[in-house]
Amino acid sequence: MAARRRLSLDQYALGVRAADRAVLAQAVTLVESRNPDDAALAQALLARLLPATGGARRIGVTGVPGVGKSTFIDELGMRLVARGLKVAVLAIDPTSQLTGGSILGDKTRMARLSVEPAAFIRPSPSGLSPGGVARRTRETMLLCEAAGFDVVIVETVGVGQGETAVADMVDLFLVLALPGSGDELQGIKKGVFELADVIAVNKADGDGATRAKLALSELRSALRYLPRKRPGWSTRALAISGMTGAGLDELWEVIEEHRATLAASGELAALRADQQRAWMWSLIRERLEGAFRADPAVAARLPALEADVHDGKVTAAAAADELLALFGHGRA
Repeated sequence: MAARRRLSLDQYALGVRAADRAVLAQAVTLVESRNPDDAALAQALLARLLPATGGARRIGVTGVPGVGKSTFIDELGMRLVARGLKVAVLAIDPTSQLTGGSILGDKTRMARLSVEPAAFIRPSPSGLSPGGVARRTRETMLLCEAAGFDVVIVETVGVGQGETAVADMVDLFLVLALPGSGDELQGIKKGVFELADVIAVNKADGDGATRAKLALSELRSALRYLPRKRPGWSTRALAISGMTGAGLDELWEVIEEHRATLAASGELAALRADQQRAWMWSLIRERLEGAFRADPAVAARLPALEADVHDGKVTAAAAADELLALFGHGRA
């Protein structure tokens, strides 16, 4: 396989700012790379582009598999494009254990949006990062903002692990729920609802319309007992159909109201500032672990200690203490 051609810093920056889709895709690949040279160039690029970021509406979307996330995003995205907005979708897919690539392939699941000139869809394998969240989703979001996208949607895997991480990088967290008789949660834990700014009962069409109406009533009653996520915002719930588009215009009005409310109170600026600080610490943890694993003394001892912990010969705490004592040993 031929080596990927690396552009210059100026070429990346100019291409992204010009919304050149090919260059944007290459820039995303750059920030996702684990190559040290790529990482250095990616950070220089992000620093160059930072003044052009921050203007997009950042929306996280989650829901159990089968709730219709991709169909919903495809329909909502097309409606937003019709309003003159540019839409980017960062779809975090499960990672193939064989190839390391995305399994689901969102470009095939969002057929209309994937060929829309005003849209950009990036399926991103979740890799080994906690909760199934792609390692560089935050940086990719900044690239899309610098390219002039007005809305950035981050779609989670929806398996109950990555929701907190996504909620911590967006302005609004939307949970899609399925209508169900007597159990509107449909496998989504209460904790996910507590993260939600908006909850939408999907598939409120055809035979599901009556069930959706009942589920919505039960959900609104349940929300009264959940703590308020933001001082200036109470979680909203409504019924929609990603298939027919019913309720999506109302949903977008709620999303815009949420943004206006938080911006007016100063909560939006404070939220993003807190997210930046949390991001810094997540990068510190990631890089510390990388340095730890790369340490020669740790690398030499780690396999044996892992085996001992696995076999019950050494406690996890004792193994961690020994490895931490070895870290950096002998350095000046």
